Amino acid sequence: MRKAYGKHIRVRLGAATAVAALLPLTPTPPPAAAAPTPTWHTCVRDAQDTPGQELDRAGARCAEVKVPLDHTRPAGPTITVAVARIPATDTAHRIGALVVNEGGPADPVIDYLLDRRAALGELAARYDLVGVDPRFAGRNTPLDCHWPTSTYFRGAGEGRAGFARMAAFQRDLAAKCRSHAGGLLPYASTRNAARDLDLVRTALGEPRISYLGISYGTYLGEVYTAMFPGRTDRIVLDGVHEPGHLAPWAEYATERVNEDALRHWAGWAARRDAAYGLGATADAVLATVERVRTTAVRRPFTVGTYRIDEHTLPLLVYGVLGDDLAPSDDGIAVMVGTLKEAARSGHAEPDPGLAEMLPGLFTGQYSAYGSTQTAYLCADTPGPRDPEVYRRAVERSRAAHPLFGPVVNDVTPCPFWPAPRERPTAVDNDVPALMVNATGDPRVPYAEARAMHAKWPSSRLITVEHSYRHAVYGTAYGSTCVNGAVNAYLADGRLPRADVTCPAARGDDDPSTGPVRQVP
Repeated sequence: MRKAYGKHIRVRLGAATAVAALLPLTPTPPPAAAAPTPTWHTCVRDAQDTPGQELDRAGARCAEVKVPLDHTRPAGPTITVAVARIPATDTAHRIGALVVNEGGPADPVIDYLLDRRAALGELAARYDLVGVDPRFAGRNTPLDCHWPTSTYFRGAGEGRAGFARMAAFQRDLAAKCRSHAGGLLPYASTRNAARDLDLVRTALGEPRISYLGISYGTYLGEVYTAMFPGRTDRIVLDGVHEPGHLAPWAEYATERVNEDALRHWAGWAARRDAAYGLGATADAVLATVERVRTTAVRRPFTVGTYRIDEHTLPLLVYGVLGDDLAPSDDGIAVMVGTLKEAARSGHAEPDPGLAEMLPGLFTGQYSAYGSTQTAYLCADTPGPRDPEVYRRAVERSRAAHPLFGPVVNDVTPCPFWPAPRERPTAVDNDVPALMVNATGDPRVPYAEARAMHAKWPSSRLITVEHSYRHAVYGTAYGSTCVNGAVNAYLADGRLPRADVTCPAARGDDDPSTGPVRQVP
């Protein structure tokens, strides 16, 4: 879940655990032949395609690159992956191609390419900025299981009965995927996305690519460097996954970092009790959230036309974390106020944030997104096959973490999914890269960034202190410290001499960018 308020409930990627009957993991050979030169065309798909129109105005051109559906059968059926390129305008000082992945898995890339261009500033003129929508995502032909929800993510609820409901729910989602998209499920994986990316590289005529990966995109970049060594130039990983810390399933063991982020927000809301009425101390605000949670267990209530219960209430709170800037803090406070009123009276009308979130949770509005994301996760993060393992994990966590424990340990569709065709990639190489992470990141714990940095001794790590933001490079967060260090590296290819520490981009309300401090 990369964005705090967005159309989708997003979950982060975990690393796969070994399961039986997998294909052996072997090095990936170079493609047998270079992919054909793309036929570039307008990025506008129809009159309502505002992102396409903006891309065209920025000088972008779009194309489709043909790739094998099954990379072990290069002469077999093919699919296409959508590509957008904004060419460098300073051709005399062109550096190369910078390829972006926005995370997810399965987040669209092309429609957000201009946001990344803005972050590059003047440096954008020296790169061909390239967005590649991963197979089945974004502008590609979707993998759609026709779900009645846009995400499998739920809380386990109370006791065996609640967990049994969720196991049945997840089993049904998996069955729908077998029925509606069974022919595609085996081919949605990070390893195949990496293979597609290398075919895009050859189609662009680039011997090497630079790479910017956000959240799950850091894992894709790590896998790409392991599968295709020597084919990258400058690498930036923002919100850094370390594969060895991601098992056994996607959200496992992230209760504490989410609680820390929620407490940080609660302090913000408490200082504004006159405006929001949620409590005058952080503990009082958290008590308000807990009362709403226990009410949803005992007496479900409605927001608009949607029933909020023990399975959905914790997910709503979880889903808004990951951005500690004032506008998002305000959105969380307004949402909790709405839920507080609904818990008190039995019903409330949705505020703008809930009006955006609830249809994705309770309808199939974004079924294709959720289906594709889950297909990637179940290939890369299958987890245990026995649902009882999840139930026991929920019960172990519940006492200390009643809000988030039943969410981050709950059963997923993956136990009921076809077994992955390949083992996860062993990321055991050392690659020069610039890594970025906030100390309070609730989606990718800072410990993962530190572990990945230790695994790649040639890398450097930018640490953003006292920030609870997930993904910090770019204009949205607005840290001149982070953006300056990243862009300096992308400009000259030289990593900082030592690790870098940056302050949080903003405190409660005011910008604070501070100087770069290098850590020996």
